Amino acid sequence: MGLLPPASPHSLRCVSGPIRALAPLVAYPAMRLAPAMLLAPAALLGLIPAAACRAGNGPKDQRNAPVVVGSKNFTEQVILGEMISLLMEGRGIPVDRRLNLGGTFICFNALRTGQIDLYVEYTGTALTTVLKEPPTKDGASAYAEVSRRFKEDYDLVWTEPLGFRNDFAIVVRGEDARQKSLRTLSDLARASPGMRAGFGPEFLSREDGYPGLEKAYGLRFRERPLQMDLGLIYRALAEKKVDVVVGNTTDGLIDALGLVVLEDDKSYFPAYEAAPVVRHTALDSHPALREALASLGGILSEADMRKLNYAVDGEKKDARAMAREFLRRRGLLP
Repeated sequence: MGLLPPASPHSLRCVSGPIRALAPLVAYPAMRLAPAMLLAPAALLGLIPAAACRAGNGPKDQRNAPVVVGSKNFTEQVILGEMISLLMEGRGIPVDRRLNLGGTFICFNALRTGQIDLYVEYTGTALTTVLKEPPTKDGASAYAEVSRRFKEDYDLVWTEPLGFRNDFAIVVRGEDARQKSLRTLSDLARASPGMRAGFGPEFLSREDGYPGLEKAYGLRFRERPLQMDLGLIYRALAEKKVDVVVGNTTDGLIDALGLVVLEDDKSYFPAYEAAPVVRHTALDSHPALREALASLGGILSEADMRKLNYAVDGEKKDARAMAREFLRRRGLLP
């Protein structure tokens, strides 16, 4: 399966192989897109084949139609899309894959208009980007609010969360974490006068990024944080050009390079919990679909997702094969 070329605006994640292959690092989308950086909904017409648009079909047609599974255009989403598709196929539910569609607005509008039946979304993204509500640090309240509003406004159903969050992550080298006793962001505040930071331009300016983080924890780095290309942040950290970077909690390179994510002990960052969102009509047309999605509830930890992301991006393994292997290990596929 060929992944779409990386696009920087949705992302603080990097793609690479092992440490010896850091030179070709490029950014790929992982974090929630700012509204101004998303493709316009009208672009849907050029991205989704007309055959996928089934909004005019009646219930009888839907019963025999495949479930159209979409995804955003980054590795984690493709893996999750494959996981859902394989699980449904294993239960006899026909599937039509429409993966790598684009960003949040592309996938959400495809779902809302019936061009796809489901995709995986993140609570913080749905709350701020789709519903235009302020972010919340309370994961349970974020899930409850997006579930309620999506049902009332769009007749869309949030199913059980998959078990992991893809949040902002403040990352340091493992050796520094050990030597400086860094476990939390409060620990980082104590050590920050002797450390250098490098962040992407969006994180440096956005409301839930560095300006608020600096105030919340009293960070005072040795010098003003460097504005860095997202594709270079882990390389710069590994080469000791900076000591602190911002990434995502499910970045595959975190474990591969022996890096450490510092605990957000003041719960500053909003919650970005992953869960499938599905059209109510699809659940009605395919009774086995709800049970299939429910079986994925809580199945993935952040560590699981990091390993899967790294297997595909760093080790160049096939996303579908990795999804199938994971489901087999969990006893969900033979």
